[in-house]
Amino acid sequence: MKLTIDSEKKTLLLETNDKSREIDLYSKEAFELISRQWLKMGWNQKYTYTFSWMGRPVIQLPEDMIRTQEVIFSLRPDVIIETGVAHGGSLIFSASLCKALGKGRVIGIDIEIRPHNRKAIEEHDLSPYITLVEGSSIAPEIVEQVKSLIQPGETTLVILDSNHSRQHVLGELQAYGDLVTQGSYIVATDGIMQDLYDVPRGKEDWAEDNPVMAVENFISEHPEFVLETPPWQFNESNLDQNITHWPCAWLKKK
Repeated sequence: MKLTIDSEKKTLLLETNDKSREIDLYSKEAFELISRQWLKMGWNQKYTYTFSWMGRPVIQLPEDMIRTQEVIFSLRPDVIIETGVAHGGSLIFSASLCKALGKGRVIGIDIEIRPHNRKAIEEHDLSPYITLVEGSSIAPEIVEQVKSLIQPGETTLVILDSNHSRQHVLGELQAYGDLVTQGSYIVATDGIMQDLYDVPRGKEDWAEDNPVMAVENFISEHPEFVLETPPWQFNESNLDQNITHWPCAWLKKK
């Protein structure tokens, strides 16, 4: 695919194989085509490594964070389980929403929580809302430990953001799917990997080895879940697609 922007003519030329057509530069279609390319360029430039949340680095696309906020506000979960801790910014983000809502707590799981990150999280003002669990997110003893922290009847949201290989994500979906309460979600983040196999920082095997492949495998065997991107809470545009690093990510429990 080749995109050519003509700012003077206000057109976008789309060329695929032996075909080409001109699109209004300020149309919905042009916006979506350019946005998809922008996502790839931004990922390669480590754009998401430029943000923090309340003092901690948060390696997420801002739109994904805002969309997650919309879900948390509507769902008001008792527990948010997050696999992948890194610097702790996503945990702090979720914890800040729990505090604002006056409800909820966060469980963060990582195979390695580096001492300086653990110290920063545990010394943060929002640390009372966070429980850290160190170990592989798919290890049976870790899964059981996490399950022991959930009380009967609690509404649970699960966000998977650790190892993004197909096999690992599938293991997480299988391990934590039964913790998701009716009407809530398990979210397999960073499916954009399927589109990053050809960028300089990407890897060729990502075309097949990515979270979207794991979601497809899981959905085929778990009819109690449906792939359903949460609807926007506000929209006065003609747009209807997220600009996201998380395509095919939101699995809702029927």
